[in-house]
Amino acid sequence: MRLKSISNIAKITKSMKMIASTKVTKAQRSMETARAFGQSATSLYTHAEAVEKETTKPFVIAVSSDRGLCGGIHSSIAKAVKRYVATKPDSEIAVIGQKARAQIQRDYRKNIVIHFDQVTKVHPVWVEASLIADQIVAGGFEIDAGQIFYNKFKSVISYEAATIPVYSVETLAAAPKLSAYEYDDHILKNFQEFALANSIFWGVAEGYAAEQAAKRTAMENATKNAGEMITKLTLTYNRSRQAAITNELIDIITGASSLN
Repeated sequence: MRLKSISNIAKITKSMKMIASTKVTKAQRSMETARAFGQSATSLYTHAEAVEKETTKPFVIAVSSDRGLCGGIHSSIAKAVKRYVATKPDSEIAVIGQKARAQIQRDYRKNIVIHFDQVTKVHPVWVEASLIADQIVAGGFEIDAGQIFYNKFKSVISYEAATIPVYSVETLAAAPKLSAYEYDDHILKNFQEFALANSIFWGVAEGYAAEQAAKRTAMENATKNAGEMITKLTLTYNRSRQAAITNELIDIITGASSLN
């Protein structure tokens, strides 16, 4: 019964690995597009030499998802956020996804001011990221400075927790080299909100690609472990079966010998 059960599990994990492998390719294409938009939007901060405003109450956005079966990918985000908040206990946290929220709220429940679930249920889209940015802006939170924590996709077998800086309009307006650009005041505010949405989309898309790659690796390891267990159980089953047959033959031979 156990051998049959593990064989069925192996079929499921193998199918899930094939599905994740297909999704990884599509997620990488979306990630490359999001990365290009995100880097182009945030490059203005670098060129203008914007300096993060010193504050004891930064705004933190943690990007994860609602899905499991992908190793410790959500734990890496939760741990990075906890390390950051430990140095600045008054931080306000916005969490995208249930997995990271469940881990962060164990220690910093009071710091979570807003959360978003059921994001990237099918595939990352910019509309979702812009809606999240709108909710954050409409919430009236003071974003003097902040960080977006996400899983940076390095390869199909590697990822790491990384950050994207978040700047306020005042910080951007005070940048030393911003005068090199021609702009109106209302355009600067619109750009800051647009850059926030782009940065969130960048983090979500990278996190989604890393999640699918981690899920593929996890299902591959699960299939491999199931195969090893099947081999061991089959060997044990055959030995037990052979021992039972041998004992029956001994009983038959002994009985026949006693009759003679």
